[in-house]
Amino acid sequence: MLKKERYQKLIAYFTENFPIAETELHYRTPYELLVAVSLSAQCTDKRVNMVTPALFERFPDAESLSKAEFDEVFHYIRSISYPNNKAKHLIGMAQRLVSVYHSEVPSTIEELQTLPGVGRKTANVIVSVIYNQPAMAVDTHVFRVSHRIGLVAKTATTPLAVEKELIKYIPEASVPVAHHWLILHGRYICVARSPKCGECALKHLCKYYEALEKKVMKEKSSKKP
Repeated sequence: MLKKERYQKLIAYFTENFPIAETELHYRTPYELLVAVSLSAQCTDKRVNMVTPALFERFPDAESLSKAEFDEVFHYIRSISYPNNKAKHLIGMAQRLVSVYHSEVPSTIEELQTLPGVGRKTANVIVSVIYNQPAMAVDTHVFRVSHRIGLVAKTATTPLAVEKELIKYIPEASVPVAHHWLILHGRYICVARSPKCGECALKHLCKYYEALEKKVMKEKSSKKP
């Protein structure tokens, strides 16, 4: 199967079966999403959603967070991975939002990456979810699913390389929702350990599954008398 055809069939499947796919992080404002995504690095959305209600009640906007003390922010996010660094980054991020961007979350990847603790993945999520721009955030789920299905070449060994290849083949209008398709597929079906191939509606497109089937057939063949 040609790569272009693989993309077409994948997009057709998700468009028909999951036309609406959204982030599982809970937020009400761009500021809240920026904080939540920053906290979600190397942490589950479920854990982040447990922490943010109290955090947002105490610090409802960039102004209040910019004046926060480290110890208090740490207290609210102590169950999140890397709470020390994230507490420092959240305060610094809020301070820059207030002083440089008048408390408004920037709409460009370049500006977002000037905020403490905000890398390209987080910036891509913000411009995609908040501003509906064709940006593809590549986390561990997107990276894994893209390689297993065969959406990207084996030589795409970095998140940026995967991002560029996905953007090349996915229609611009579909990129924001495709980001969530791949994340959710990786989170619930194409999991890191023991992927649920038996439940997967995309296995007929999947290079990983194809290789798995060939291995099984080979083993069966070798056992024949």
